Amino acid sequence: ERFRREARTSARLSQANVVGVFDQGEDQGHVFLVMEYVPGQTLRQVLDANGSLTPRAALDIMEPVLAALAAAHSAGLMHRDVKPENVIVREDGLVKVADFGLARAVTSQTATSATSEVLGTLSYISPEQLEHTDVTPRSDVYAAALVLFEMLTGQKAFDGKSIPNVIFQHVHRGVPPLSSVMAGAPPSLETLISQAAAKDPQERPADAQEF
Repeated sequence: ERFRREARTSARLSQANVVGVFDQGEDQGHVFLVMEYVPGQTLRQVLDANGSLTPRAALDIMEPVLAALAAAHSAGLMHRDVKPENVIVREDGLVKVADFGLARAVTSQTATSATSEVLGTLSYISPEQLEHTDVTPRSDVYAAALVLFEMLTGQKAFDGKSIPNVIFQHVHRGVPPLSSVMAGAPPSLETLISQAAAKDPQERPADAQEF
């Protein structure tokens, strides 16, 4: 029922940078979604192939990602699982964000899946989500900032071989200064990322539109 409810909510989001959800139903006990087909590559595939991106290329991807998140935030929705795997770069260059609103519906299942999958999500999850406090648009802002960091540097801001290690970094350490891992890092981008990825949600931009 939670899955159906989230699907209906996602279907109400209509924005050029959001992967559309057209319908949902059930067949022989299996609940399914009918979603927009987006030929292209995920941002994870782009980063695996290219390593880091130039600031211009990274911002050209981040801007439509934030536009998609801003549309959700203005509708009172949060993504809850912003990461490179949920960003798709279409063959013609249009950027789309997938799985809007669905993360909350499947959290109970993914939490018990393979460690590598959990780590993939944990690399971008906000401290307040880990501490089970209220999730707000600032949580998506945090995750988007970490995605921007990774696009610019070719490495995750918080990485580790164990779940407890990654959780510890999110809660107790700040994002490394961009200049510490990126030669010639633009100071304006370093400031932007440090503000958007602040451990205290109140120090971040209020939502994706502000970011």
